[in-house]
Amino acid sequence: MPNGSSTEAETGNGSGNGHTNGQGNGHGNGHDPAAVRRHPALFRAVARRRNPRLRRTDITVTDERTVRRAVKAAALGNAMEWFDFGIYSYLAVTLGDVFFPSGNGTVRLLSSLATFAVAFLVRPLGGMFFGPLGDRVGRKRVLALTMVLMASGTFAIGLIPSYAAIGFWSPVLLICFRMLQGFSTGGEYGGAATFIAEYAPDKRRGYFGSFLECGTLAGYIGAAGLVTAMTSALGGAAMTDWGWRVPFLVAGPLGLVGLYLRLRLEDTPAFQKLAAEEDAGGGTELKQIFATQWARLLLCVVLAGAYGITDYMLLSYMPTYLTDQLGYDDTHGLLILIATMALLLTVITCVGRLSDRVGRKPLLMAGMGGFVVLPAPAFLLLKQGSLPAVFGGMLMLGLPLVCLLGTMSAALPALFPTQVRYGSLAIGYNLSTSLFGGTTPLVITALIHATGSDMAPAYYTAGAALIGMVAVAFMRETARQPLEGSPPAVATREEAEEIVTSQSPEPKF
Repeated sequence: MPNGSSTEAETGNGSGNGHTNGQGNGHGNGHDPAAVRRHPALFRAVARRRNPRLRRTDITVTDERTVRRAVKAAALGNAMEWFDFGIYSYLAVTLGDVFFPSGNGTVRLLSSLATFAVAFLVRPLGGMFFGPLGDRVGRKRVLALTMVLMASGTFAIGLIPSYAAIGFWSPVLLICFRMLQGFSTGGEYGGAATFIAEYAPDKRRGYFGSFLECGTLAGYIGAAGLVTAMTSALGGAAMTDWGWRVPFLVAGPLGLVGLYLRLRLEDTPAFQKLAAEEDAGGGTELKQIFATQWARLLLCVVLAGAYGITDYMLLSYMPTYLTDQLGYDDTHGLLILIATMALLLTVITCVGRLSDRVGRKPLLMAGMGGFVVLPAPAFLLLKQGSLPAVFGGMLMLGLPLVCLLGTMSAALPALFPTQVRYGSLAIGYNLSTSLFGGTTPLVITALIHATGSDMAPAYYTAGAALIGMVAVAFMRETARQPLEGSPPAVATREEAEEIVTSQSPEPKF
């Protein structure tokens, strides 16, 4: 796939990154080498016309305070998304009792997890709607809309009467609001990742992008901490009766805060430059995305699929595993997970900064490779049952995950050119999450029930990571490079001047 040094002709963006190839001489462009040797000046002129050198005004000089505000607004929305989904994951057993009364505990749990997965089935529809819309009208407007819908769906779940009160309509309403959550979330991650990637300077995109996944862990920690505190304070009976509603109702105020932060920002510099071009909006039709970006979409689906399975296995399914398979009570299982996530949260930005130095591919390969070899010994440790063994097993799974968390949010947006980035990423990421990530708890529970082996999660995760390693091998390295279809983004005016100066050919004597 082309990297950030693509030409104007390739990207359709008038501010092509000619600084990398403005000195082309015609080789490799289908020209006759003999003709190039006979008329070098002519072919250099043609190359300069195709790939005009960047002017100082073409280069985006980012403002540190604005970038940090953009990161904060995007990360808070992502935190809210995973707060919502984390609540449902950690209350899966309780919600099964409230909405799916049955004599069989496994059936109740599977019904609850199936409802969890329903939200992911509609995420691709949300991605297909919000993604291209974000490429047409702007990232900011769509992210504000998704925030409102996401908070509304979560808040409404907290108001649904139980099955005992209204019978059949109770799970029906739950499914409807879960679908609203999933539809709105379809525009959230792709938009937030695009928002940060387009605001960040090229040399620090990994660092700033890692804050998006800080939001993921913060949302999970907030959900797990709230559920744990309430369960300890109220007890299981009160949680089943009314306590489960409180975490969902908290989403309302959080959504208002996130909406305020997002509305304060302008749209990304990359989108504003694109919108100023005469052909802005071209290439944002759904059929054009599938026609022109299918190879990159496939790569995105495989990468995000492997990432999603490993992510949801540890952060969503593990509390259920500790409770159902190992006999831990809900509170102890969540406390262990909270401690693991808090530790990961302290190092994730260091991983993002490291990806800016050594590249995205080495860290992604390390994360995928870790999930190939570590799940089996990690789950054997978990089965020992003691607190040190369980915590050690969780850390063995958390270390490769943090390599993915700190890198993926900068790697995925760079797969696509600016004019179709939001739409392409939203479609590819959500299709993958729908097929693989969101179904992980349900698939693993069904595998354990079908095979009778509590090692099924380890084998499922390792297989997904092995496929992910193949996908990483096909990636192009994009660290420290401009986003395709956009001019370079730098942190200082001195860097901009250096880029302009570097385009001038050295004199020949």
